[in-house]
Amino acid sequence: MSVSRRSFLGWGGAAVATAVLAGCGSNWFSAGSGTGSHGALLASRIPLPDPFRVPLPIPPNLEPRDGTIEIAARRSAVEILPGRTTEILGYEGAFPGPTIRARSGEELQVRLQNDSEIDTVLHLHGGKTPAEHDGYPTDLLVPGAERTYVYPLEQRAAPLWYHDHAMDFTGPNVYAGLAGMAIVGSDDEDALGLPTGDRDLPLVIADRSFDDDGAFMYPLADPSRARPGVTMRYHGGVLGDCVLVNGAPWPVLEVDAARYRFRILNASNARRFQLSLDHGVAFTQVGTDLGLLERPVARTSIAMAGAERADVVIDFSGVPVGTRVTMTNTLEHGGPGQVMQFHVVRAAASDDTRVPEVLSTIEELDRAAVDVTRDLHFSLGATGSGHHGRADWTVNGLTFHDGDVFTSRLGTLERWRLSSDVHHPVHAHLLGFQVAAPGGDGLAWKDTIDLLPGSGAEVLVPIEGYTGRYVLHCHNLEHEDMMMMVNFSVVA
Repeated sequence: MSVSRRSFLGWGGAAVATAVLAGCGSNWFSAGSGTGSHGALLASRIPLPDPFRVPLPIPPNLEPRDGTIEIAARRSAVEILPGRTTEILGYEGAFPGPTIRARSGEELQVRLQNDSEIDTVLHLHGGKTPAEHDGYPTDLLVPGAERTYVYPLEQRAAPLWYHDHAMDFTGPNVYAGLAGMAIVGSDDEDALGLPTGDRDLPLVIADRSFDDDGAFMYPLADPSRARPGVTMRYHGGVLGDCVLVNGAPWPVLEVDAARYRFRILNASNARRFQLSLDHGVAFTQVGTDLGLLERPVARTSIAMAGAERADVVIDFSGVPVGTRVTMTNTLEHGGPGQVMQFHVVRAAASDDTRVPEVLSTIEELDRAAVDVTRDLHFSLGATGSGHHGRADWTVNGLTFHDGDVFTSRLGTLERWRLSSDVHHPVHAHLLGFQVAAPGGDGLAWKDTIDLLPGSGAEVLVPIEGYTGRYVLHCHNLEHEDMMMMVNFSVVA
């Protein structure tokens, strides 16, 4: 099939964002120091540690036994800040949760036990999942209950993740720790020669803030949860001042002078990162949210909104032993501008890995075959109109409570024209977006699109998978909880 490679297009619209920002007032939110991270900074009340002192933790791998994985959501006390204890709510009592390792085409069942005191819902983000197992926001698992989610995994190998998706409270639940990576592999990917084993590691990046006793700070409007939402200042998003990677503050990883593969996830509620390395070290990006690119792309920086993933190889073979390579967030200064460090401590005993010139084949969608074109605008609604008693964030002026925003037919091809007022990372359950690869050379598959303030994007969306009701929402979790989440249905 033939189509322009520019299947992911942007257009101007800064005036829209300017008008909205001017109307909101600076007393209740800021635009993340102008970086595109929409929200307000929540400052920690405790001195934070110096960066690059804590070793990077590696979450344990969790592989299915007879096709099944068992996990529990429970509270536990863990050491995040050195010498202090923080209570988290995590899968297996850890933050992030264990890294699920599964295989493309092999059904995975995840049996979740809710050992916490709150309702929870499990969502496999990026999974092509039947509606009854997708983690619909009101399909709640109450305290003490158990249920099994079935994931067919009839999809490409990709770095997915799993997290809570409970109605109105996804933001505080994920902030408390209910998130982890789920890496789907395949025989084809294994044959490429990319780094594996101890040199194939997840990097789950998230910002958090801490109270004076070392607890996570989160500005719930009602700590009893009788009503949802955050205090007015954080209505636009909660930005922490401490960057955690795999649950550790600004950690350091000792590496060989060799190639490493990192599956990077931005698991922040609202913060956007633009990752960069010093000492002339570059990223070689090999994949995005939904799997491998067609060809590797050398990049000096990678921008990532909440929920986006980047599959990269970093080659330390030319870095002198003893060098410390720092990963920074070039959108910020100070603590939020630092991410982690790699300390090259030894020459590699061996490294037979490679990054091949061809990684995968992506069939190009035919723009002429589009059945439906949809315009979807993400913006703040009228003041006082929301079910929270204040303005809701909306999609086409609608919220979760307004019925389906559209109905799609299985087996068709749609064009979505997305637009925004401020910064919104847009995520659709079940469906993938075909977009231009980084640098515009080739194609990529994604499930989250980063809309900058006042911008737009055009994506092609094949309606594949299963029938049923799903949700489309902003992955700024405070926006999602404040109703920037709408229903759509897929029918046969």
